[in-house]
Amino acid sequence: MTAVRVRTENQVMYLLLDGGATMNSLTPSTLNDFERALDAAEADEDLRAVVVTGAGEKAFSVGMDITFLESCFADLHGVFLPFLDRLHALLRRIELLPVPVIARVNGLARAGGFELLLACDLVVAAENARVGDIHLQFGVPPGAGASQRAARKLGDQKAKALLLTSLWLDGPTMVEWGLAFSAVPSERLDDEVERLVAAVRGRSRPAIAVTKLAVGAAQNLTLEEGLRYERELFEKMQVSAADADEGFRAYVERRDPHWGGADVRQLR
Repeated sequence: MTAVRVRTENQVMYLLLDGGATMNSLTPSTLNDFERALDAAEADEDLRAVVVTGAGEKAFSVGMDITFLESCFADLHGVFLPFLDRLHALLRRIELLPVPVIARVNGLARAGGFELLLACDLVVAAENARVGDIHLQFGVPPGAGASQRAARKLGDQKAKALLLTSLWLDGPTMVEWGLAFSAVPSERLDDEVERLVAAVRGRSRPAIAVTKLAVGAAQNLTLEEGLRYERELFEKMQVSAADADEGFRAYVERRDPHWGGADVRQLR
């Protein structure tokens, strides 16, 4: 079974989907580990980023475990739908986490693994990664958000092409389509991830949270609604955290800022 190995270092939490024998597939026990990791990430005020990747070089995650799927199809209401509900909730938690979540896509990502990377804020892919939805190859539609997230990220035509034809994308094509921020040779994946996390280390966690929430809400709001929401978040941060004033004074005084933090749940 796939376990989620957690390592926190230098303000970054690294989550490793460790199931080499099953190509990092997903089971209820995987979700148990993942949920505990997100609990810790939400509680750690020093945290500035989360990185998710798969063990080995072959796969990021191939989605739901094939053996577990036997149980799912045998009991739709007792097993399959409750699992999908948990997966839906987990992916939404990733989107609402007050720090950026980076998917380090080291290999194959399909079905549920594809849906996992869609929920992440930034995607860094190996050039030889292979990413696709492929649910229709098994006679089922996507069930953990692929239709909605792909349409929002890619637009109608590309999303339908990806989901309806079971198209596979490599790393450079992911970048071209807007599914990934960058694609690099496999040996440079860690350097590229580090380049991104280095940019958020030492920054204000409330400011990071507000920025992520505002951008994440943009596609679901009209421009006027989005502008009002950004304004509301800005005011909440000014009231609940002294970080904005500290950042200004540190800049004027030519020193490093000392962030006081805030309960970021107040900023949602």
